[in-house]
Amino acid sequence: MSEVLKTENAPSAIGPYSQGRIVGNLLFASGQIAIDPKTNELKGDIVEQTEQVMKNVVALVQAANASVDKIVKTTCFLKNMSDFAAFNSVYEKYLKEPYPARSCVAVADLPKGALCEVEVIVDLS
Repeated sequence: MSEVLKTENAPSAIGPYSQGRIVGNLLFASGQIAIDPKTNELKGDIVEQTEQVMKNVVALVQAANASVDKIVKTTCFLKNMSDFAAFNSVYEKYLKEPYPARSCVAVADLPKGALCEVEVIVDLS
């Protein structure tokens, strides 16, 4: 059995998907781009966008009554791999050791012209 995660503190889904699904003791959160849930706008450079992305991730994790130290896996998508260092400088402010497992790939494009996207899997036990 699974539960649909929904919070107003992160952007609403912009397509046929949910913000996240809780299955057993795991939260599978949909990828977050830098949409501000209050204004529904995306703006800024890679540092500003990563900051908003991570705020959105935190909001989803908290909506599942968990904390970011329970994130076990992240998948990160960058429009430009040249933004890797700037992305990491913000990412590491939110996630501490022991860091989650991670994949980080460059992609041709992201929704709404975003520069980065992050999805997470969270251990809720």
